[in-house]
Amino acid sequence: MTTKVLLVDDERLIRAGLAAIINAEPDLTVVGEAADGAEVPDAVARTRPDVVLMDVRMPRLDGIQATRGLLAGGGDPPKIIVVTTFENDEYVYDALKAGADGFLLKRTRPEEILQAIRTVVHGESLLFPSAIRALAAEHAPGGAGGPDGADWHGRLTEREADVLRLMARGRSNAEIAGELFVSPQTVKTHVGNVLAKLQARDRTQAVILAYETGFISPGA
Repeated sequence: MTTKVLLVDDERLIRAGLAAIINAEPDLTVVGEAADGAEVPDAVARTRPDVVLMDVRMPRLDGIQATRGLLAGGGDPPKIIVVTTFENDEYVYDALKAGADGFLLKRTRPEEILQAIRTVVHGESLLFPSAIRALAAEHAPGGAGGPDGADWHGRLTEREADVLRLMARGRSNAEIAGELFVSPQTVKTHVGNVLAKLQARDRTQAVILAYETGFISPGA
């Protein structure tokens, strides 16, 4: 099955470079382009992409607002990877909190761009966990409680907490199953329970929330 990608960036040369990299792959194809976040809703409705590569800084509507708008529309929104120049860009952390599935640097090597697209499509591992951990260390305020002041240890079972910690390290379902000596299907069930209990859209949001509330230490 071919993965459809929408490119959103105000620089034409960036879009052209990404399109050349992506279209060279037999399982990936660029189905559309947009030059600003304000164009995203129409572009998504028209092309129905599986993944959106979203520039985080754009002149009219930035990638954070565009991400929020896409996810607020309901239905089955595409996966979103925000693209930025600087790894410690404060916009990136806000975009991840808004629901983006991960981020890429504009200087990222072509093979890593392709890996990132395939990673978010399969959704069984966290995109660049060490980079997200570094962002959490810099931006997350931390704390002892969970969401809405709840105790995470009462909210999650011990096994679900173990699964969340391994998710934060970027482990896939198969890798988590191997470390916990359970079946991949059992891990899938635990992951689903974690997302439901934390009201998180995906692994990235669950992990960001875990770091932000102090359930997981960025330095762990």
